[in-house]
Amino acid sequence: MLRIYGTINSRTARTLWMVEELGVPYELVEVDYVAKQTRTPAFLAINPNGHVPVIDDDGFTLHESMAINHYLIRKHADSPIAPRGLEEEARCLSWSFWVVTEVEATALTVLMHGAILPAARRDPQKLARATGALRPPLGVVEQALATGPCLLGERFTIADLNVAAVLEWTLAVPALPAEFPLTHAWLKRCLDRPACRRIKAIRRAAAADRLAASPATP
Repeated sequence: MLRIYGTINSRTARTLWMVEELGVPYELVEVDYVAKQTRTPAFLAINPNGHVPVIDDDGFTLHESMAINHYLIRKHADSPIAPRGLEEEARCLSWSFWVVTEVEATALTVLMHGAILPAARRDPQKLARATGALRPPLGVVEQALATGPCLLGERFTIADLNVAAVLEWTLAVPALPAEFPLTHAWLKRCLDRPACRRIKAIRRAAAADRLAASPATP
């Protein structure tokens, strides 16, 4: 069985979304980077970078979430979300590379300073700079969607999944994606897919478990 090492509150969610779309049986092996479980000798033996996710597919190990997703889609090329032919595959790769190089770091800043960090640690100036920096790449997505409901045209593919998994972070500033109506509607459609909703349910359950395990506040 496919084993996925990571935690739902990380880039592991992208790979979980992928396997849920593919209908592939898998086991999630909880590795909590906050608890520094990614720095143990056992974990560093499968990913010396000390990051999640990592997969073990019957002895084949691979790290980096985008590479994992493209490996899985090639292995399950009959999936409805797989690229059809070399040109579509190239475009899916292009979008995946684009979102991690042009968007991800800035979107993470927006997520952290717009939602995740405690209020006392949030930096409004960092948030404002990151919000402004995201407008040009969101404009690129808006332009692409002017010719069809999905990034490659009419059909949801791995390109949409990989890009939406990153752009979801921009929802920490709701007014930002709302400035781009086609992008906003597309992102909502992506995140409303049943496979993605299942990931959200896993995330909610994990949050509830953490809350239940937390010491009661006097």
